[in-house]
Amino acid sequence: MTNFTPREIVSELDRYIIGQQDAKRAVAVALRNRWRRQQVQSDLRDEIVPKNIIMIGPTGVGKTEIARRLAKLAQAPFIKVEASKFTEVGYVGRDVESMVRDLLDLAIIMVKEEEAKKMRVKAEANAEERLLDLLLPGESDPSPDKLQQQQGTRDKLRKLLRLGELDERFVELETEVSSMPAMSIFPPQGSEDLGINMKEMFGNLFPKKTKRKRIKVCEARELLLESEAEKLVDMENVTTLARERTEQTGIIFIDEIDKIASREGLGGPEVSREGVQRDILPIVEGSTVNTKHGPVKTDHVLFIAAGAFHVSKPSDLIPELQGRFPIRVELESLSEEDFFRILTEPKNALIRQYKELMKTESIDLEFDEEAIREIARIARTVNDRTENIGARRLHTILEKLLEELSFDAPERTERQVMIDQQEVRRRLSDISQDEDLSRYIL
Repeated sequence: MTNFTPREIVSELDRYIIGQQDAKRAVAVALRNRWRRQQVQSDLRDEIVPKNIIMIGPTGVGKTEIARRLAKLAQAPFIKVEASKFTEVGYVGRDVESMVRDLLDLAIIMVKEEEAKKMRVKAEANAEERLLDLLLPGESDPSPDKLQQQQGTRDKLRKLLRLGELDERFVELETEVSSMPAMSIFPPQGSEDLGINMKEMFGNLFPKKTKRKRIKVCEARELLLESEAEKLVDMENVTTLARERTEQTGIIFIDEIDKIASREGLGGPEVSREGVQRDILPIVEGSTVNTKHGPVKTDHVLFIAAGAFHVSKPSDLIPELQGRFPIRVELESLSEEDFFRILTEPKNALIRQYKELMKTESIDLEFDEEAIREIARIARTVNDRTENIGARRLHTILEKLLEELSFDAPERTERQVMIDQQEVRRRLSDISQDEDLSRYIL
């Protein structure tokens, strides 16, 4: 676990997310508590459970982004699921345990990549030897003189290969081709519990075929490097490490939790919503989920739930589930000043993104400050008049503003483009003032 202090975590989140200090502080403390737990003596460590968080706020204010950036910072397996996609046990649809299986699959990919990086030097050496074998096939039983001659030629080829002078030469490489018939396999709901990977099972029934392929040396090097790295990685160890990482550092972000909150006194689908909550409860409380890679305990997985709670409120969730989310933070709607800062301040600011995109067409795109403030004002106005979709409105507005430039960029002779306030108004004012038009275009 990366040893960041809460202040450092908030500072890192500030580089990408504007405002929402309460939410940042809450997740920073939750992440630091994980590190603190690792320092506690082992007999008490298992008793300390994570303090799960509910984020309350309208769409587009940064709920998902905060959770995603936190997971990246912690180098932890992270998955986002939508509560409304799950169904109660017995109904057709995704069962809630699938979120834990998906998290483990993601952890396996993460750990496998890390292990492959550790083995890269050895894999590169092995791939180079295989490539030299393809470039200079040896005789089955050469004489000592010929063997010495071949070694000299091989050393010369190795030098040329490392200098990249053989990259355009072609070699014949044997690649594996699946002989399994093209068909989709839809396992029964919950069959993952049986630990059966049906595609693997059926795949093993058919013999593996190989095909000779003529490709360039530079492409062959990458394929051989990947193949050698895979041979060196111990998948049993990867699975064990991934299971441990999922259990100890996994983060599950449950979005739209307000959609499964049931209002009292109502029937019909409300019963099913409550059923989904009751299915989620044991996973959040801490239970063991069976996967094809072995059992996974969820006792120390951090759950972050989020919802707009327009028509329902957190107290509409069943009491047991409420109790499992002790920390509640409210995220504020974004103001005009927030929009201006989102456009200019973050490391991945939208204005910076569009400038870099246009640079690929050799166009130097610039925005003056008044133009950016006008974009922020229009975003807030359209959000107030129609649906409030938060910062996502800025993507729509910038796409509309730069639509003509993006289309004409490759043929454009003028390489300096300045967007000023007048240009923003000319392109967007009519649409932003017409409520019916903005509802469909912006």
